Amino acid sequence: MIQQAEKLQECFEFRQIRPEEVEQAIEIEGICFPPNEACSPKMMRERIAEVPELFLVAVEKKTGKVAGFLNGIATDEEKFRDEFFQDATLHQKEGANVMLLGLDVLPQYRGQGLATEIVRQYIEREQKNHRKLLYLTCLDNKIKMYEKMGFVNLGISNSTWGGEAWYDMSYAL
Repeated sequence: MIQQAEKLQECFEFRQIRPEEVEQAIEIEGICFPPNEACSPKMMRERIAEVPELFLVAVEKKTGKVAGFLNGIATDEEKFRDEFFQDATLHQKEGANVMLLGLDVLPQYRGQGLATEIVRQYIEREQKNHRKLLYLTCLDNKIKMYEKMGFVNLGISNSTWGGEAWYDMSYAL
């Protein structure tokens, strides 16, 4: 696991998103999520403008292209709600918790541990920022993946985003 993380760190730069990477993020979101679940281009632009510090991108060092990212918004709320997907102004800079809104990894980079490394680095960063909890919703086929990353399944979510049945998951920092 440590060797895999070191190898990924040799190949990728992990950092906050930059304004010039907005269009890449929009394209990646469209590839990684079906239209009913994907963040709209308008909303992605708003999230990046309002909350760039809660994006963590993995940029391939060779090409300078974004290979994947994780994003969220901070809040003192303790329940995930669909409005977080649609309103970046709900972000509370000093919020104790982070509602994770999307983990995106391009298909050609999957199966290498990149998603796990993005999440690991995100967790580490938000611990340093004194956050308490990370929350996310996922479909049932992703529960095991997030459990391997240390998230706890809280059961069926109230989320109806995209007309899907979601599960709430949390990670105590």
